[in-house]
Amino acid sequence: MKTFLISLAILVLLSVMPQCIFTVDRAEFVYLTQFGRHLETFDGADSSQAGLHFKLPWPIQAVLRLDRRIQFFDLPSVELLTRDTQRNTIDKTLSLDAYICWRIRDAKGVDTFLRTVNTIEGAKAILAQRINSELGAAIGTMELDDLVSIEEGKVEKQREILRTKLLLEPGRANGKSLQESASADYGIEVVDIRLRRANHPPAVRQAIFDRIISERDKKAAQYQSEGERKAADIRSAGEKNVAQLRASSEAESIRMKGQAEAQSDRLRSQAQSRDPQFYTFLKKLEEYQRILGDNKTVLLLGTHRELFDLLFSPPQGSIKAPETKGAKP
Repeated sequence: MKTFLISLAILVLLSVMPQCIFTVDRAEFVYLTQFGRHLETFDGADSSQAGLHFKLPWPIQAVLRLDRRIQFFDLPSVELLTRDTQRNTIDKTLSLDAYICWRIRDAKGVDTFLRTVNTIEGAKAILAQRINSELGAAIGTMELDDLVSIEEGKVEKQREILRTKLLLEPGRANGKSLQESASADYGIEVVDIRLRRANHPPAVRQAIFDRIISERDKKAAQYQSEGERKAADIRSAGEKNVAQLRASSEAESIRMKGQAEAQSDRLRSQAQSRDPQFYTFLKKLEEYQRILGDNKTVLLLGTHRELFDLLFSPPQGSIKAPETKGAKP
């Protein structure tokens, strides 16, 4: 009988012992309750709390394990309206896909999380409803060009502004940002919100194509204007260079003409100084040719006029002609 009791006690101890031991992993929170009342929360990230622990067997004490790592889920795709700020009306419809990263805030937030949303699925439902509402309000203040643009870096910049607005700006309902309200109300830390994709319903695709064509035409006009400006600069530089060359050549021509005339005057002066009478005779012959060579002019002059004196009495040259070698006297 004694042996039986000892064996029974050993069996009871072996069956109870696993229920009295639990471990805390570094990637989880362990929520310990006693008769359903919260007793203690163990944070696996704390090295002093991670590891092996003891508790009373169920149903006296029970543990609930919650993942402390970052969770993420995709928000349901929604169609939202952008705004035309120039006309102060709605613009086009966009189909947006977004995702959210979140986690349980800390050991203190575990109790709030379990009392409000209780499960991960409950947290997803609450966050999706809140974020879709805030996302619709934020997109309603943005233009289509902020989310669909060929300008480098513009979409990334606007998405970062949208992310900051969703996470940190006070909401319309309670005046708190999404991070603040999620932390205070549900014990959840919202880590990040990102737009995964922006799709365009068929109704707005043609408008997008027209916008892209317009941007391309604008770019082409810019290139054409720049080309015309450069061509005008090249033509202006060429005309300036031609004007400089023409001025230089004209100045050189005037200089050469001046030198030729000076040389001609010098030679004429030398010729006149060697035989002034003969030079005067030649000049008068040129004058006769000018007067008498005009068939349209009729002159009635006597033979005793001074004009014809040289024809009857030409000057005797004072310069002797050079002697020819071998000539006889």
